Amino acid sequence: MAAALGLAGGIGLFLVWWSFWPLPARRPPAKRPGRLHTLIQQAGIQRVTPAGLVASSLALGLFIALLFYVVTAAAPVGLCFGLFASALPVTLVRWQAARRAAVLRELWPDVVDHLRSAIRAGLSLPEALMQLGYKGPEPLRGVFLDFAADYRSGGSFGVALDRLKERLADPVGDRIVEALRLTRDVGGTDLGRLLGTLADFLRESARTRRELEARQSWTVNAARLAVAAPWIVLLLMSTRPEAMAAYASPTGLAVLVVGLVVSVFCYRLMLRIGALPQEERVLR
Repeated sequence: MAAALGLAGGIGLFLVWWSFWPLPARRPPAKRPGRLHTLIQQAGIQRVTPAGLVASSLALGLFIALLFYVVTAAAPVGLCFGLFASALPVTLVRWQAARRAAVLRELWPDVVDHLRSAIRAGLSLPEALMQLGYKGPEPLRGVFLDFAADYRSGGSFGVALDRLKERLADPVGDRIVEALRLTRDVGGTDLGRLLGTLADFLRESARTRRELEARQSWTVNAARLAVAAPWIVLLLMSTRPEAMAAYASPTGLAVLVVGLVVSVFCYRLMLRIGALPQEERVLR
């Protein structure tokens, strides 16, 4: 009995002593942005939220479905074209993201050359980035002007770099920003040589990708036309009431459902087979 009381007392004293030591603060795990949010960032669209994009897709799909139903009196046909219309906003954002990525691939070598020249001229890293807002490539000047505003308002180079990475949303931009951050933190004399090597590599990579895209484009466009052709024919047939009456029947509904599934599957398969490898943002 005495041993049990002594053990309980020892445990109590240990817990009292332990309570005087502060526990390390635990940071909540960083929440990774969703796919739609990442896609909007990559497209360079500032005032559109994922919820707004989804709402616009649903609204457009519903409007087109009702419009086709009123015109053709065939609910299955209206539903099919409503589904196609609901995918249009996301498709446009994807197209804008791909177009912006292609533009950035052509501009990054010039950006790196500007940075290299500014650093060789004796400018500090923040000044070298800020001068890109006035002398850099035209499509990226606004992003670097925003960096200059962030740096002047907060005075923190690291925070301004984080916001710059978020606005750029580009793998090459991530590498450049992290190289500048590392140089600022630990110092080094090889930044000019590093940037020169990176500029040469980016130019060679962009030239190779242009050649691959030129050879691939005719195959991808032909596959897209093959997928869209049956639905274009259906759109032309929507002016014939007897054809729409046939598609409004259960058999016509089954034909449309099978055609829709096959079209979506073939289109996704074509994109999968014909897609070129994309760089991933591993430094964000």
